[in-house]
Amino acid sequence: MDLYLGIDYGTSGSRAVVIDNEGNVQAEVRYPWQQQEVNYWRAALWSLLAQIPEQLRREIQAIAINGTSSTVLLCNAAGEPVDAALLYNDARGAGVLEQLKKVAPPNHTVLSATSSLAKLLWMSQQPFFVEARFFLHQADWLAFLLHGKLGISDYHNALKLGYDVENLQYPAWLEKLEIPIALPKVLSPGTPIAEIRQDIAIKFGFRHDCLVCAGTTDSIAAFFASGANSPGEAVTSLGSTLVLKLLSRTRVEDARYGIYSHRLGDLWLTGGASNTGGAVLQEFFTNAELASLSREIDADKASNLDYYPLLKPGDRFPINDPNLAPRLTPRPDSPREFLHGLLESIARIETRGYELLQNLGADKLQRVYTAGGGAANSTWTAIRQRCLKVPVVASRYTEAAYGTALLAKSKLNN
Repeated sequence: MDLYLGIDYGTSGSRAVVIDNEGNVQAEVRYPWQQQEVNYWRAALWSLLAQIPEQLRREIQAIAINGTSSTVLLCNAAGEPVDAALLYNDARGAGVLEQLKKVAPPNHTVLSATSSLAKLLWMSQQPFFVEARFFLHQADWLAFLLHGKLGISDYHNALKLGYDVENLQYPAWLEKLEIPIALPKVLSPGTPIAEIRQDIAIKFGFRHDCLVCAGTTDSIAAFFASGANSPGEAVTSLGSTLVLKLLSRTRVEDARYGIYSHRLGDLWLTGGASNTGGAVLQEFFTNAELASLSREIDADKASNLDYYPLLKPGDRFPINDPNLAPRLTPRPDSPREFLHGLLESIARIETRGYELLQNLGADKLQRVYTAGGGAANSTWTAIRQRCLKVPVVASRYTEAAYGTALLAKSKLNN
């Protein structure tokens, strides 16, 4: 039996899914985050591999990994990080935006405080930069741990580094920044990079010709898993954060609103990521409270509470403002009313995001698939459908790891 392994590094933990040639799930394992830090990422990787049943590991032909978009780190020549990784929502790149604006095209996706390129520029000004030899995204580094080759990325992760996904090359304007480090070689997502390191194959019982492939981002992996495939179909990932992806025949890019498009064959996956989402809900409610209180909410009735739910100042989309203040007042005495206001307000932000994408030229929204933990909340689904005015359905598979397993399988079967 030929099997394929997809590994997902999301905002709340890591997961792995093994599928067969028909796309059936053969195994699914998890590793919750204790801390978002490279040593935990490494420990999670080894734990996930060890949890997969041994008889399945022997049949895995290919592995792909996704990571959170714009989570990046610098490594030395041996692949060891020289300092802490900068996470997807780290906005310290705000300090270099003026420098970036002098060379990048207007409204380019790199012109964001959280872009990979802004983070790299900020890192280049720090004392630890002299030790660095490679700049990698989270998915790049984790794949390196398996195949042993440094300096390789994919064009989904490299988009926010400035890579030109239309012409499949780094643009000439990037050279003007004179970054004193080689940028990663960029491959098409799913492209086989190398066979798994032999010491890892022996330790975990993988076949020696198991291929490690170029990866993708967590939200694109969730799109792959959803079943969406036609222009106008979209996927909302309701995890710790809110991520929108709309399949479109038109490419839409506008850094003023945190909007960017990923290449998906001949189509474009346009969207953005907001810092609102499930993490805000879990700040105020336990999972049990979320479930019980949601059942008490009348989803057909709009809440009159108008929040912008954030845990700390700053959002990326549909308002791209690193200083945007959270709005969580007035807070009613009733926990049910408060939750209703939060769910409704996040649904309004989602609606505003899709309206913005369409106003800028993306295909008209026809259907929304939902991935992430929020997909299980039927009350929230009903609220969102009322706001979005299109059918809202659960993704065929809700785990991004499943979509990454499909990616590992795709290039080997073409």
